[in-house]
Amino acid sequence: MLSLSNLPSPETHNNKKPKPTETLSLKPTNHPRTCLIVAVVTLQIILLYHLRSLPFSRPHFSSPYAAVSVPAPAAVEDEEDQCPFGRVFIYDLPQTFNREILDNCDNLNPWSSRCDALSNDGFGQRAAALAGVVPDNLIPAWHWTDQFVTEVIFHNRIINHKCRVAEPESAAAFYIPFYAGLAVGKYLWSKTSTAKDRDRHCEMMLTWLKDQPYYRRSGGWDHFISMGRITWDFRRSKDRDWGSSCIYIPGMRNITRLLIERNPWDYFDVGVPYPTGFHPRSESDVAEWQSFVRNRRRSTLFSFAGATRGAFRNDFRGLLLSHCRNESDACRVVDCAGTRCSNGTTAILEGFLDSNFCLQPRGDSFTRRSIFDCMIAGSIPVFFWKRTAYYQYEWFLPVEPDSYSVYINRHTVKNGTSVRKVLESYSQEEVKKMRDKVVEYIPRLVYAEPREGLKNMKDAFDIAIDGVLRRFKEQEERGYKW
Repeated sequence: MLSLSNLPSPETHNNKKPKPTETLSLKPTNHPRTCLIVAVVTLQIILLYHLRSLPFSRPHFSSPYAAVSVPAPAAVEDEEDQCPFGRVFIYDLPQTFNREILDNCDNLNPWSSRCDALSNDGFGQRAAALAGVVPDNLIPAWHWTDQFVTEVIFHNRIINHKCRVAEPESAAAFYIPFYAGLAVGKYLWSKTSTAKDRDRHCEMMLTWLKDQPYYRRSGGWDHFISMGRITWDFRRSKDRDWGSSCIYIPGMRNITRLLIERNPWDYFDVGVPYPTGFHPRSESDVAEWQSFVRNRRRSTLFSFAGATRGAFRNDFRGLLLSHCRNESDACRVVDCAGTRCSNGTTAILEGFLDSNFCLQPRGDSFTRRSIFDCMIAGSIPVFFWKRTAYYQYEWFLPVEPDSYSVYINRHTVKNGTSVRKVLESYSQEEVKKMRDKVVEYIPRLVYAEPREGLKNMKDAFDIAIDGVLRRFKEQEERGYKW
């Protein structure tokens, strides 16, 4: 924890002027008491001289994983270019909120270990099975990445961010490295867990945070956190309902939250891309992949990767699956019933790579990871709910929805509109133009592998941090707080 106690000045002040007869003599003397006084005064003078020349530094806070050096602040002339919206301080949270959660990866869900999914800085195991599907030299950039690991990815990346500072007094933003999604995930499907279990980590974190002077100063307005699940997993209203009530716990209200699905009506929720399996190691990886998907010969008009949702009344996904199977000469189906598509499969990537369009109905919630798997493959997403993407990822997707996607109102499909006929109405030139826009935005949708990021290219993490810092600066300039 940061100590903010004011260091006393080494200089003492005495306004009383000494009389001439009180002038101190430093001549040698044999009187014991006089020798003792002279020795003490001499020592004080020496100490005062040296203390005045010593720089007082604050403690350096390292990552919970390892000792990491904080990048030196940019030179004054470069500061505006490097960090135009300010700098970031990372709280040194107790390890029970992050490292210890990872250390207990075997027990994070009731079915199986999550250690493989959380390995390699949260990217998961390398996807060697994609050999023959992606260019050989890009295989090391592909992983079987879990969709709920953004909080681990963000923590690893921000440790080495160029705008990180060790001194909180020079920060414009404060990052809270709490793995809220992993913490609550352990209890979501447990039949014996209670509401108190699901809230415990968040309540403990906020209790700790409320003691921090920079949180008390701003009320949380300049604080942010990455929460690796959808917002609805943290918005439990009643004890018997699903999820945690973390977002509703006092103290969380003004903290900006980076989530893979946001509540469009909550200012403090910001939607960030779901992690995909592609984590480029360099700008050349990105350029090669963009060229590969842009020039790919696609044999199928559209595809759908997913499964029915039997628990949903009038399941729309089931309707699309039936439509796709009935148009088998134009549509490719990847059946994801059960856990067959967990963390991605070669069949999903192949299906998207071979299709001009990919159908993207809502998942268990309004969004789904498949949106980003589809776009990374250069396929054009087809949406049936505007909340699936248009109201979610404004910082990451093109401003004009029609420039990169197709929207078909789901009600018209239910009433007999043919998805195939709608998609066939687009000319080859229009399809190429939309694909070019999708491919152009690929860097903004991926999380790069180097902890320092890509040198001259901004990925999803960079866009998110820039957006947060910009938001905090605008809040200060416009006085936009309540």
